[in-house]
Amino acid sequence: MPSTVGPWGRSRPIIGQPCSPTTSPRAVINCGSARTATHNRVFLKGLMAVLEAAPEHCGGGRFSAEPDAALRAFGRIYAGWALSQDFYRADLHRTALGAPDLGTFLRTDWEERFAKRPAADLYAQLCTWEAGDISRDPRYGGDLAQALNAIAARLLLMPGETDLYFRVADNAAELPHLRDAVLQPIPSIWGHRAGNPSSNPADAAYLRDTVRAFLASAEASAA
Repeated sequence: MPSTVGPWGRSRPIIGQPCSPTTSPRAVINCGSARTATHNRVFLKGLMAVLEAAPEHCGGGRFSAEPDAALRAFGRIYAGWALSQDFYRADLHRTALGAPDLGTFLRTDWEERFAKRPAADLYAQLCTWEAGDISRDPRYGGDLAQALNAIAARLLLMPGETDLYFRVADNAAELPHLRDAVLQPIPSIWGHRAGNPSSNPADAAYLRDTVRAFLASAEASAA
């Protein structure tokens, strides 16, 4: 039985069409939601506004040249959302990620990272992310509950406890409409990065062990 691990429809629907659930009998939804929440959209629209305000912006997400200043501001805004308040309170940007101070962390980990990315690509990503909604299909007509109920796959929902984009409450609201799903938040203060813990062995171990247990239980129930 095939399995899938990934986000919901954050920027690319992992589940695919809910009306064809047999293609993914088991799936792990890692730090994502079936529909982009309103608060999440506020964040995305703020980033869009930064790019749109750049003098290089020609309209519609097109740019005459790369908007360097806007991209650096974009990165700084991202830094306040990708990682949680508790992450910064614990000083993990220094103790876990090795930055000598906050200013250096914002510059090297965020400003410089986004300065290397094409602004048009970032703008397109924001638009795709904002439009994320598995019920946007003629068969469901925007009825999220119906779209969720059409999924026959056994699901493990793994939001990050401190994720500011995809809250535990988003997945908890989806749970009653899913046929067979378990909600297992990641107990982490790394915000959205809990779902991609390349610099965080504890979260990586939790994800690995939880997913393995889920897959093992699915195998046992199918036997």
